[in-house]
Amino acid sequence: MALHSKSGLSVQDVLAKLEYYCAYQERCHAEVWQKLQEFTLLSQEKDEIIVALIQKNFLNEERFALVFAQSKFHQKKWGKIRIKNELKSRQVNELLIQKALKTIPSETYESTFEQLASQNWESIRETNLLKKKKKFCDFLARKGWEHSRIMDWLHEQNV
Repeated sequence: MALHSKSGLSVQDVLAKLEYYCAYQERCHAEVWQKLQEFTLLSQEKDEIIVALIQKNFLNEERFALVFAQSKFHQKKWGKIRIKNELKSRQVNELLIQKALKTIPSETYESTFEQLASQNWESIRETNLLKKKKKFCDFLARKGWEHSRIMDWLHEQNV
């Protein structure tokens, strides 16, 4: 690797900063590349830094996709559609997205949806049934739950 970048920071300094950045939280390649743009480096130096981060296992796209899917599902109760779209927006490979989604157990996925749907339905104070259904559907759709699942739940509740 070159000793100095155009910004005055050595490539080793930038690498150390990015190692810390990646160690703090799982990152995808796109996030690290975006962070690299803050430094005035030659294109070759940026590529060398990315390679070094991968070789030192600070940057692992598969690990990122798995952690992202699990954490967004468990913490934010996102459905698979939202998780998939968010991973796509971070330029994660489609095969890794599918692998990450498969790690969510179907029983847990079902029970989380049931709990979220019930809680949301009860929390909506709208008296007009059509408006209440719309608010309910919009909420779950924003969370990335499948339209058919939402409609099935409403049908099962006889509302």
